[in-house]
Amino acid sequence: MHNFEKLKIWQKAMDIAVSVYEISLLLPEDEKFNLIHQIKKCAVSISSNIAEGSGRNSNKEFVQFLGIANGSTFELITQLILAKRLKLIGEEMVQPIINQLVEVSNMNFSFQKTLKNNNE
Repeated sequence: MHNFEKLKIWQKAMDIAVSVYEISLLLPEDEKFNLIHQIKKCAVSISSNIAEGSGRNSNKEFVQFLGIANGSTFELITQLILAKRLKLIGEEMVQPIINQLVEVSNMNFSFQKTLKNNNE
């Protein structure tokens, strides 16, 4: 079992969630139950799955939840790109978050590899 609050990947995912909640306030009200809801859901899912996986019984189970977190990472990147393409939010707001998401994804893949190697 891992202490998720000490994991750098979880901390970065939480920072991303805060940023997403902040920029979601800038999106049009008519997107509240569509894109805004989906973006927030994905942002929360990343850190939540890292935390849930850390409490599982084995590294194999943890890797499974890290995979789910990574899926949410790529889903969120797609939604942010969509918001940008729809001109709902500017490049200058979206790109730093996408850069952070790419960093978290790279960390995730490395962490999964480490956990898998420790399982052998």
